[in-house]
Amino acid sequence: MQPQVCVVDTDSPAADKAARKGEWGKFVAAASREGGDCGLLVLVNSERPGPLRRAHEARALGYVDKDAPPQRLVEAIRQVAKKERYVDDALGYGFLQAAKIPLTERELGVLSLAADGASIPEIARTLHLSTGTIRNYLAAITRKTGARNRVDAIRISQCEGWV
Repeated sequence: MQPQVCVVDTDSPAADKAARKGEWGKFVAAASREGGDCGLLVLVNSERPGPLRRAHEARALGYVDKDAPPQRLVEAIRQVAKKERYVDDALGYGFLQAAKIPLTERELGVLSLAADGASIPEIARTLHLSTGTIRNYLAAITRKTGARNRVDAIRISQCEGWV
């Protein structure tokens, strides 16, 4: 028996770590095993557009607000199991906010690791990139957010709910 739906809570530590690395697809692949076709359904907080955007970029089929009643989750699971898209009505504004995020998925991953206090070499090891590439990403993040420095970029992104 193959699973038809992979449900991921965007606030769980494992999901957050995978999202930072751009590896949500690995959750689906692990659940699908041997060529199965498992749909991704994410539980997201409507006030945090960053995880919502990452879920969209991971090609999630379903999106449910974490504050939604349980029946809505059941309905979403059934829709995604039929390979049909499900978007919780409460997430409409969150999707609009997610569209405004000026950072790429990779930049969001770098910034969220930096926000957790990781050094440039630690971020580079985690993402399998060079330290020079990480410095370039951090410079681009600072420029795109209009921040004065990395700490300011982290503060701005946290206030906006991006990380």
